[in-house]
Amino acid sequence: MALLYPIIGQWFSRPSGTLFEVVAIDDDDHTIEIQQFDGTIDEVDEENWPDLLLTEVSAPEDWSGSVDMDPEDFVSSNNNEMPVGYHNPLAFLDNL
Repeated sequence: MALLYPIIGQWFSRPSGTLFEVVAIDDDDHTIEIQQFDGTIDEVDEENWPDLLLTEVSAPEDWSGSVDMDPEDFVSSNNNEMPVGYHNPLAFLDNL
C-alpha cells in the first residue's frame, strides 16, 4: 500500500468509514489537524500518520455534516427558495 501524504484540503477515509479532511499541517509541532465529517477537530502526530491505513477520497457531496442545521433549514417553505441571508456565510453565526 502506498503512503498517502497529508495535503490541506484533501479528504481521507479510515477503514471504519469515517471521513475527514486535512485542515492544517503544523511543521513546528509535527502534527496534522483534521476535521471529521461531523465537524470534530482532531490532531494526528506525523509519525502516526502512516499507521492510519487511509484511503484518499473525494469531498462528500453532502457538506452538511459539519454544519448544525436541519434539512428544512436549507430551503424556505416557498418554492424551495434559499432562505434570506443564505448567501452570507456569517448570517448563521450566533451574535455575541
